[in-house]
Amino acid sequence: MINGFFVTDAHCHIYPEKIAERAIHGTDTFYGEHSVGTGTVGNLIETGGRAGIDRFVVQSVATTPKQVKSINEFIAGEVEAHSGKLIGLGTLHPDSPDIKGDIEHLVSLGLKGVKLHPDIQAFKIDDYRCLRIYELCEERKLPILMHTGDNRYDYSNPNRLLPILQIYTGLTVIGAHLGGWSIWDEASRAYCGIPNFYVDCSSSFHYLPKETSAAIIRRYGTDRVLFGTDYPMWSAEKELEYFFSLGLDENEIKCILNTNVSKIFDLE
Repeated sequence: MINGFFVTDAHCHIYPEKIAERAIHGTDTFYGEHSVGTGTVGNLIETGGRAGIDRFVVQSVATTPKQVKSINEFIAGEVEAHSGKLIGLGTLHPDSPDIKGDIEHLVSLGLKGVKLHPDIQAFKIDDYRCLRIYELCEERKLPILMHTGDNRYDYSNPNRLLPILQIYTGLTVIGAHLGGWSIWDEASRAYCGIPNFYVDCSSSFHYLPKETSAAIIRRYGTDRVLFGTDYPMWSAEKELEYFFSLGLDENEIKCILNTNVSKIFDLE
């Protein structure tokens, strides 16, 4: 805990130790950044715990369909091995020949939702290949944590996601990075007020003045925002320090640090 608040980090990436360094290098190259963590679950729990984080929502991304099964089993295995500390999300790939089977498998593993990254996985959110994913996740009540926004590409911006939110109204989507990495203000104006859409604040604070972050959070409403660090990208201590400097009241802080994520993933 920190300052008396129970903290859930709603956006963390972990990898098997043998590939962690390579995986992080790929992400760092894609975004032109330099991650501070090693990408292993041990490092996540150690550094996050030192910062005051109590539990972590963990995930990874399949860049090919054949990776889906092994990644989901890895995530589920780490969740089981660290009982109470981790909440696992599964990965899917729109080119999989058996998306329904992939979803049934991740549900059987006890995973609580799905992570998609349109920019790294190279698909447009409204691509016809993805519609079966949305249909089945809506049916199974599986929230989707989705990377959103990038001014360099046209995979995950509001023009792609808005129609999906309007069609699949029973599907809960969490838009990473305050709904639009690198297009924060535009995205928040496009998405605010949509009932099945939430956001996390990962990989946003580093780029935004505090007054802008606070304005965007309040535009969405503090009942629609989750705290996330995007581990291993940033320092958990610095992300929390920034968050606590935004001038939010106690109830708003509780909502963002734990209440909202607990509601979405039906956590105790």
